[in-house]
Amino acid sequence: MATITGIQPRVLVRASGGPRYVVALAVDALGTGLLRPFLLLYGVTVLRLSAPVTGTAMTVGIVAGLVCMPSVGRWLDRGARSTVVAASMLVRVLGVALLLAAPEGHIWLFATASLFLGIGNQAWPAAHAALVATVAHGRERDTALARARALRNAALGVGALLATACMAGGTTALRALAAVTALAYLAAAALAWSVHVHAHPAEAAPAKDRDDEPAPRMLALLAANVIYVFCLNVPEIALPLVLVTQLHASPVWPAVVFVSNTALVVTLQVPVTVLMSRFSRRTVLALSGVVLAASYLGFLAATSLGHGWATAAVAAVSVVCTIGEIIYAGSATALVTALAPTHVLGRALARFQLSTGFGLAVSPAVITTLAPHGPAALWGSLAAATLLSASAVATEKDQATRFSGCRPRARAGL
Repeated sequence: MATITGIQPRVLVRASGGPRYVVALAVDALGTGLLRPFLLLYGVTVLRLSAPVTGTAMTVGIVAGLVCMPSVGRWLDRGARSTVVAASMLVRVLGVALLLAAPEGHIWLFATASLFLGIGNQAWPAAHAALVATVAHGRERDTALARARALRNAALGVGALLATACMAGGTTALRALAAVTALAYLAAAALAWSVHVHAHPAEAAPAKDRDDEPAPRMLALLAANVIYVFCLNVPEIALPLVLVTQLHASPVWPAVVFVSNTALVVTLQVPVTVLMSRFSRRTVLALSGVVLAASYLGFLAATSLGHGWATAAVAAVSVVCTIGEIIYAGSATALVTALAPTHVLGRALARFQLSTGFGLAVSPAVITTLAPHGPAALWGSLAAATLLSASAVATEKDQATRFSGCRPRARAGL
């Protein structure tokens, strides 16, 4: 099995879609980092909506955004690549424009804005993965996907820091942040569209086979992914809840955990993905579940310590959880792109994004419901569910297909 033993920056940039596309990813993530952490605050502070109403509107927008995924998958399967990426960015421009146009107390405009932001946020991962799968192949593609995640996390962090620095300006500053976000999305969309990557699915397989062969079902993988993605909300929801409300630690500790998580993803995502390339993607994905389950059990043990040690122990175990997240992120999408025949790649990625979006949507409710029942209920349940998911991933049989090794030719001005 071929592996990537080194990281060559020029090769990696080309495999990621080219310099302009990499800049588009950074600009898009920077804009998202400016607004996403403060969207709730925008509704409460600028539009004078109640916190429950604002939160409900945001949740409905995110969930409703998932409804667009089947259409996105079919669009990708018709060969569109950079056009879909650009569209996912442009629809967020519309969402931010609605935020800026919304008068105080107007919940429906805010809800509609959240819907468009949700559509863009849900469509982007599948469109991006399809574009990278078109211009890169094999383990080079896996590393390119990992690099994009590291770059995105770095830009998200910078955007969030800039937004935090601007918060002293009150509602005026929040409106300015929204306007800058819209400009960032617009610039990113123009850059993404300009690379002109388009697949030719008609050349990837005979017409009869394209009509007869469905997308791989991957039921165990998709179901497991719903549980796996809980790890993405552990640093943002579970650990702050445990540290502040149960261990009565300073709010500084959740911030330290979050910053550490971001820094580790930025620095280790590519090296860890390259290191894991010597194993099969399915084995690596199953391993990530074992690491995540071990970290959840570590959190359970850490919270049982005295308050003098528990906080530091939870922070230390969070590093293990982040390693599990990095292994998961470097293998999950890569496995889907490897399993799916080229002519149904878009639909396969759309299904995977549906499972990811659903997991991200329900995990806050599940975590906040389990946490009051004690550490064993929260961390024990997460560990058991994740181990079960890892077992399902490891034992699922890959759907054999004549097309799994095919990749369409790309027409790209990179």
